[in-house]
Amino acid sequence: MSMALYAGSDRSSETVKGRLTSHSFSFGPHYDPTNLGFGPLVCHNDDLLDPSVSTVAGYPEHPHTELEIVTWVLEGALVHTDSSGHRHVVEAGRAQVLSAGTGVRHSEIADARSGRCRFVQAWLTPSAPGTVPSYVLGEAPPPSSELVVVAGGDGLRVGTTGARLLVARLAAGESVALPDDPRQHVFAATGAARLDGLDLHRGDAVRLTDEPGHVVTATADTDLLVWSFA
Repeated sequence: MSMALYAGSDRSSETVKGRLTSHSFSFGPHYDPTNLGFGPLVCHNDDLLDPSVSTVAGYPEHPHTELEIVTWVLEGALVHTDSSGHRHVVEAGRAQVLSAGTGVRHSEIADARSGRCRFVQAWLTPSAPGTVPSYVLGEAPPPSSELVVVAGGDGLRVGTTGARLLVARLAAGESVALPDDPRQHVFAATGAARLDGLDLHRGDAVRLTDEPGHVVTATADTDLLVWSFA
Protein backbone atom coordinates (compact mmCIF):
# COMPACT_ATOMS: atom_id res chain seq x y z
CA MET A 1 0.00 0.00 0.00
CA SER A 2 1.40 3.39 -0.90
CA MET A 3 0.41 6.99 -1.59
CA ALA A 4 3.02 9.36 -3.01
CA LEU A 5 2.81 13.03 -3.97
CA TYR A 6 4.69 14.19 -7.09
CA ALA A 7 4.93 17.98 -7.20
CA GLY A 8 4.38 19.69 -10.53
CA SER A 9 7.33 21.96 -9.75
CA ASP A 10 9.60 18.88 -9.84
CA ARG A 11 8.60 17.84 -13.36
CA SER A 12 11.15 18.13 -16.15
CA SER A 13 10.14 20.43 -18.98
CA GLU A 14 10.94 21.29 -22.58
CA THR A 15 10.44 24.61 -24.33
CA VAL A 16 10.40 25.05 -28.09
CA LYS A 17 8.91 27.91 -30.11
CA GLY A 18 5.23 28.09 -29.21
CA ARG A 19 5.23 25.04 -26.92
CA LEU A 20 5.95 24.31 -23.26
CA THR A 21 5.80 20.64 -22.20
CA SER A 22 5.99 19.32 -18.64
CA HIS A 23 6.76 15.62 -18.15
CA SER A 24 5.39 13.57 -15.26
CA PHE A 25 7.67 10.63 -16.12
CA SER A 26 11.09 10.04 -17.59
CA PHE A 27 10.86 11.24 -21.17
CA GLY A 28 13.32 11.58 -24.05
CA PRO A 29 16.50 13.34 -22.92
CA HIS A 30 14.98 13.78 -19.43
CA TYR A 31 15.94 10.25 -18.37
CA ASP A 32 15.10 9.19 -14.83
CA PRO A 33 15.52 5.45 -14.13
CA THR A 34 13.50 5.84 -10.91
CA ASN A 35 10.45 7.28 -12.72
CA LEU A 36 9.89 5.26 -15.90
CA GLY A 37 6.15 4.79 -15.52
CA PHE A 38 3.25 3.73 -13.34
CA GLY A 39 1.81 0.39 -14.37
CA PRO A 40 0.97 0.64 -18.10
CA LEU A 41 1.17 4.46 -17.95
CA VAL A 42 4.54 5.40 -19.46
CA CYS A 43 3.97 9.07 -20.37
CA HIS A 44 1.83 11.83 -18.89
CA ASN A 45 2.67 15.13 -20.58
CA ASP A 46 1.14 18.54 -19.94
CA ASP A 47 1.40 20.76 -23.03
CA LEU A 48 0.76 24.48 -23.42
CA LEU A 49 0.70 25.73 -27.03
CA ASP A 50 0.70 29.37 -28.09
CA PRO A 51 -0.18 29.94 -31.77
CA SER A 52 0.60 33.65 -31.42
CA VAL A 53 4.27 32.66 -31.09
CA SER A 54 4.33 30.03 -33.83
CA THR A 55 1.81 29.20 -36.57
CA VAL A 56 2.67 25.52 -36.05
CA ALA A 57 2.66 25.49 -32.24
CA GLY A 58 2.68 21.87 -31.16
CA TYR A 59 4.01 18.72 -32.76
CA PRO A 60 4.63 18.45 -36.52
CA GLU A 61 4.14 15.04 -38.12
CA HIS A 62 5.99 12.25 -36.30
CA PRO A 63 5.66 8.44 -35.97
CA HIS A 64 4.38 6.15 -33.20
CA THR A 65 4.09 2.38 -32.82
CA GLU A 66 2.58 0.13 -30.15
CA LEU A 67 1.12 2.85 -27.95
CA GLU A 68 -2.34 3.86 -26.78
CA ILE A 69 -2.27 7.68 -26.89
CA VAL A 70 -5.05 9.42 -24.97
CA THR A 71 -5.43 13.21 -25.11
CA TRP A 72 -7.68 15.44 -22.99
CA VAL A 73 -7.94 19.08 -24.07
CA LEU A 74 -8.28 21.57 -21.21
CA GLU A 75 -8.21 24.88 -23.07
CA GLY A 76 -8.53 26.04 -26.67
CA ALA A 77 -8.53 23.45 -29.46
CA LEU A 78 -6.06 20.98 -30.96
CA VAL A 79 -5.91 19.97 -34.64
CA HIS A 80 -5.15 16.25 -35.03
CA THR A 81 -4.09 14.87 -38.42
CA ASP A 82 -2.80 11.34 -39.05
CA SER A 83 -1.61 9.07 -41.84
CA SER A 84 -4.82 7.00 -41.67
CA GLY A 85 -6.73 9.97 -43.08
CA HIS A 86 -8.20 11.44 -39.92
CA ARG A 87 -8.31 15.19 -39.40
CA HIS A 88 -10.25 16.56 -36.46
CA VAL A 89 -10.36 19.68 -34.30
CA VAL A 90 -10.47 18.59 -30.66
CA GLU A 91 -12.05 21.29 -28.51
CA ALA A 92 -11.68 21.79 -24.77
CA GLY A 93 -13.54 19.16 -22.79
CA ARG A 94 -13.10 16.42 -25.40
CA ALA A 95 -10.90 13.34 -25.45
CA GLN A 96 -9.28 11.49 -28.33
CA VAL A 97 -7.63 8.07 -28.47
CA LEU A 98 -5.03 7.17 -31.09
CA SER A 99 -4.11 3.47 -31.06
CA ALA A 100 -0.77 3.46 -32.88
CA GLY A 101 -0.62 -0.32 -33.31
CA THR A 102 1.72 -1.39 -36.10
CA GLY A 103 2.56 2.22 -36.92
CA VAL A 104 1.03 5.60 -37.65
CA ARG A 105 2.20 9.15 -38.25
CA HIS A 106 0.33 12.12 -36.83
CA SER A 107 0.58 15.82 -36.01
CA GLU A 108 -0.95 17.88 -33.21
CA ILE A 109 -1.08 21.64 -33.73
CA ALA A 110 -2.95 24.36 -31.85
CA ASP A 111 -5.99 25.70 -33.69
CA ALA A 112 -5.04 29.37 -34.05
CA ARG A 113 -8.71 30.41 -34.21
CA SER A 114 -9.17 29.23 -30.60
CA GLY A 115 -6.03 30.88 -29.22
CA ARG A 116 -3.85 29.24 -26.63
CA CYS A 117 -4.27 25.48 -26.24
CA ARG A 118 -3.52 23.29 -23.24
CA PHE A 119 -3.85 19.52 -23.24
CA VAL A 120 -2.75 16.54 -21.17
CA GLN A 121 -1.62 13.45 -23.05
CA ALA A 122 -1.00 9.95 -21.72
CA TRP A 123 0.76 7.05 -23.40
CA LEU A 124 -0.08 3.52 -22.32
CA THR A 125 1.33 0.16 -23.32
CA PRO A 126 -1.28 -1.88 -25.23
CA SER A 127 -2.44 -5.26 -23.96
CA ALA A 128 -2.23 -6.80 -27.44
CA PRO A 129 0.56 -5.65 -29.78
CA GLY A 130 0.36 -5.73 -33.57
CA THR A 131 -3.10 -4.21 -34.02
CA VAL A 132 -4.24 -2.06 -36.93
CA PRO A 133 -3.96 1.68 -36.09
CA SER A 134 -7.24 3.38 -35.14
CA TYR A 135 -8.53 6.75 -33.98
CA VAL A 136 -11.64 7.87 -32.12
CA LEU A 137 -12.84 11.27 -30.90
CA GLY A 138 -15.29 11.57 -28.01
CA GLU A 139 -18.12 14.00 -27.47
CA ALA A 140 -17.69 16.63 -24.77
CA PRO A 141 -19.37 15.42 -21.57
CA PRO A 142 -21.19 18.08 -19.53
CA PRO A 143 -19.02 19.45 -16.69
CA SER A 144 -19.65 17.35 -13.60
CA SER A 145 -18.56 17.27 -9.97
CA GLU A 146 -18.66 13.47 -10.29
CA LEU A 147 -15.88 11.50 -11.93
CA VAL A 148 -16.95 10.75 -15.50
CA VAL A 149 -15.25 8.01 -17.55
CA VAL A 150 -14.10 9.48 -20.88
CA ALA A 151 -11.68 6.75 -22.06
CA GLY A 152 -11.52 3.07 -21.24
CA GLY A 153 -14.38 1.28 -19.50
CA ASP A 154 -17.63 2.81 -20.76
CA GLY A 155 -15.77 5.62 -22.53
CA LEU A 156 -13.71 5.66 -25.71
CA ARG A 157 -12.07 2.35 -26.42
CA VAL A 158 -8.49 2.05 -25.15
CA GLY A 159 -6.46 -1.04 -26.00
CA THR A 160 -5.05 -1.37 -22.49
CA THR A 161 -7.11 -3.76 -20.42
CA GLY A 162 -8.45 -2.28 -17.18
CA ALA A 163 -7.31 1.30 -17.90
CA ARG A 164 -9.75 4.19 -17.50
CA LEU A 165 -9.45 7.98 -17.67
CA LEU A 166 -11.97 9.77 -15.44
CA VAL A 167 -12.44 13.54 -15.21
CA ALA A 168 -14.28 15.87 -12.83
CA ARG A 169 -14.68 19.62 -12.54
CA LEU A 170 -14.95 20.52 -8.87
CA ALA A 171 -15.99 23.87 -7.43
CA ALA A 172 -14.22 24.98 -4.28
CA GLY A 173 -15.53 22.91 -1.37
CA GLU A 174 -16.86 20.03 -3.47
CA SER A 175 -15.60 16.49 -2.89
CA VAL A 176 -15.44 13.35 -5.00
CA ALA A 177 -14.66 9.75 -4.05
CA LEU A 178 -11.86 8.08 -6.01
CA PRO A 179 -12.32 4.65 -7.57
CA ASP A 180 -11.21 1.62 -5.58
CA ASP A 181 -8.98 0.28 -8.36
CA PRO A 182 -5.61 -0.98 -7.10
CA ARG A 183 -3.56 1.58 -9.04
CA GLN A 184 -4.54 5.25 -9.54
CA HIS A 185 -2.82 8.37 -10.89
CA VAL A 186 -4.61 11.49 -9.61
CA PHE A 187 -3.69 14.77 -11.36
CA ALA A 188 -4.77 18.30 -10.45
CA ALA A 189 -4.79 19.91 -13.89
CA THR A 190 -6.04 23.22 -12.52
CA GLY A 191 -6.88 24.76 -9.15
CA ALA A 192 -6.06 23.14 -5.83
CA ALA A 193 -7.36 20.21 -3.81
CA ARG A 194 -6.73 18.11 -0.75
CA LEU A 195 -6.35 14.32 -0.69
CA ASP A 196 -6.24 12.88 2.83
CA GLY A 197 -3.72 15.33 4.22
CA LEU A 198 -1.90 15.99 0.94
CA ASP A 199 -2.28 19.41 -0.69
CA LEU A 200 -2.40 19.36 -4.47
CA HIS A 201 -1.83 22.42 -6.62
CA ARG A 202 -1.91 22.83 -10.41
CA GLY A 203 0.36 20.20 -11.96
CA ASP A 204 0.67 18.04 -8.84
CA ALA A 205 -0.11 14.32 -8.93
CA VAL A 206 -0.66 11.58 -6.38
CA ARG A 207 0.05 7.95 -7.21
CA LEU A 208 -1.96 5.41 -5.22
CA THR A 209 -1.25 1.69 -5.01
CA ASP A 210 -3.71 -0.53 -3.13
CA GLU A 211 -5.19 2.50 -1.37
CA PRO A 212 -9.01 2.32 -1.67
CA GLY A 213 -11.53 4.65 -0.11
CA HIS A 214 -9.90 8.03 -0.69
CA VAL A 215 -11.73 11.33 -1.24
CA VAL A 216 -10.52 14.48 -3.02
CA THR A 217 -11.84 17.86 -1.84
CA ALA A 218 -11.30 20.96 -3.96
CA THR A 219 -9.95 24.00 -2.13
CA ALA A 220 -10.32 26.06 -5.34
CA ASP A 221 -12.10 25.37 -8.63
CA THR A 222 -10.27 22.30 -9.92
CA ASP A 223 -10.09 20.10 -13.01
CA LEU A 224 -9.22 16.59 -11.78
CA LEU A 225 -7.91 13.87 -14.11
CA VAL A 226 -7.68 10.33 -12.75
CA TRP A 227 -6.15 7.32 -14.44
CA SER A 228 -7.28 4.11 -12.76
CA PHE A 229 -6.02 0.60 -13.48
CA ALA A 230 -7.96 -2.49 -12.45
